[in-house]
Amino acid sequence: MSFTHKTYTLQQAKRSIEKYCVYQERCHQEVTKKLREMRMIPQAIDEIIGHLLAHNFLNETRFAQAFARGKFRQKKWGRNRITRELKMRNISAYNLKLALKEIPQNEYLDTFDVLFEKRVAQLSGEPDGQKKRKKIADYLLYRGWESAMIFERLRGLTNN
Repeated sequence: MSFTHKTYTLQQAKRSIEKYCVYQERCHQEVTKKLREMRMIPQAIDEIIGHLLAHNFLNETRFAQAFARGKFRQKKWGRNRITRELKMRNISAYNLKLALKEIPQNEYLDTFDVLFEKRVAQLSGEPDGQKKRKKIADYLLYRGWESAMIFERLRGLTNN
């Protein structure tokens, strides 16, 4: 069995990647990976990325800000998880800082409260104790919420 791979001219690859970037914000890492999957040579990849940057199809700051807003609002992720995910995508410290500024502090705290209360309600059948507090903490830590916030709230939970 022989597999044939679609080959792209430089222009075809540029158009294809432009569409890829227009559909949703992308980071450099995703675009480079996509170009490698398209079997583009390194020189072509560099040229295409230069083209995307020059024509504003690719913008790391815009990507990081959209990513942070989206993951916070849609998936209810905390700052730690957003930071971790952006670092995995090789986003610069400067853009990471800008991205986190996209999340208003009051909205952040409100979302934390809602998630905390929701998890407490889900575990209402369980007796109060260490196991229940651990489940609440694990749930929020996994989503990237700050441990200080979580444990502060858990202390309040045990005092009721």
